[in-house]
Amino acid sequence: MGKGSIVVYGVLLACVFTCSSFLRADIRQKVVGIYSAEIGVRERTGNNDGEKVEMYLKSCGLKKGQPWCAAFVTWTFQQAGVETVISAYSPSWFPAKKVIYTHGSKQNLIPVQADVFGIYFSSKGRIAHVGFIDQWAENSSFCITVEGNTNEAGSREGDGVYRKRRLKKQIYKVSRWI
Repeated sequence: MGKGSIVVYGVLLACVFTCSSFLRADIRQKVVGIYSAEIGVRERTGNNDGEKVEMYLKSCGLKKGQPWCAAFVTWTFQQAGVETVISAYSPSWFPAKKVIYTHGSKQNLIPVQADVFGIYFSSKGRIAHVGFIDQWAENSSFCITVEGNTNEAGSREGDGVYRKRRLKKQIYKVSRWI
């Protein structure tokens, strides 16, 4: 193979990686737009019900009345056409190959918009609440999230979709699906 061919292949390879990055950025922005448009959705009676909540649950094959933070994540990715796990079970969102951040690890990547965060609850012995990272500034002890089945206080037994300001130390794991 001549030098010319090597250069051509190198340029083509660079184009593939650049185009792939632009496509991921477009998909990421689509996901952000979808979850942002849901901010303000509230349960009808406070019992994990209501038209939108039941739509989120249906994306995982569940009926009204079930916890729905992870179903909200599933539904959002489905709307954007992103291939992910389909699960309303919070721990399912953190397979080892997708985890980019674990609280206390030195090997973390910096979370970005549309990454999925998980909060560990010692009472459950597992991650028991998930949502989306919306902003993660390295020089701050806080991050901004968008999450379903929460409330003003940040409960995992909430009443709607909220944009929250959370301490980073609350975030146990972050996974990347885009």
